[in-house]
Amino acid sequence: MTLLAINSDKACAADPDMLQDICPADLTSTAKVNGFPCKNTSSTDDFTSRVLLVPGVITNGFGFEATRADVQSVPGLNTLGVSMARVDYAPGGITPPHIHPRASQMIYVLQGEVFVIPRGLVHYQKNTGRGPATIIAAFNSQSPGTQGISTTLFRSSPPIPNEILAQTFRTNVAHIALLRAIFA
Repeated sequence: MTLLAINSDKACAADPDMLQDICPADLTSTAKVNGFPCKNTSSTDDFTSRVLLVPGVITNGFGFEATRADVQSVPGLNTLGVSMARVDYAPGGITPPHIHPRASQMIYVLQGEVFVIPRGLVHYQKNTGRGPATIIAAFNSQSPGTQGISTTLFRSSPPIPNEILAQTFRTNVAHIALLRAIFA
C-alpha cells in the first residue's frame, strides 16, 4: 500500500491510440471531435503527398515559410499521432520564438545537424548562413499547435495590461505601446 501511495501522483499522457488500423480523415465532415472522423473508403492518395517537395514562397518580414504535412494535406495521418513540416529560410531569416503545446519536435537541417525540442519549450530557428536554408521538422502529434510568444504577449485578448508587460521587460509603457502597434 505504501508503494501505491508513493506512485499515485504519476501520470502519462499522449495522443490517443488508434481504435482501427487506418482512419483517413474525412475533411468534408462538419463533425470534429479531437480530430477528424474517418472516411468510409480510402485510397492511396490519402497516404501520399508531395507537399514537402516544393520550397515555400517567403512573403513575410521574418524571412521564412512553413509548409505542413499534416492531416489537412495527408488525410491518412489522422489518428497516427505524427506530422511534419518543411521550413524554408531566406538568408538571415528567423522563426520567432514560439512553442508547440501539444508536441515535441525534432528538426533536421538539410546538410546540417539534428535538434530535439521538448514539448512546450520556447525556441526559435535562424538561418545564419549566406544562402537559403531548409529544415524538416517532425512532431509526435498530428496537431502540434504553434503559439508565437510575441503574438501571445502583445495580441492577446483580453490584452495583458501595458504596465504588467513594462514591468516584466523592465521598460516603460510607451515602449510596450510601440511593440503592440508593431504586432497588431
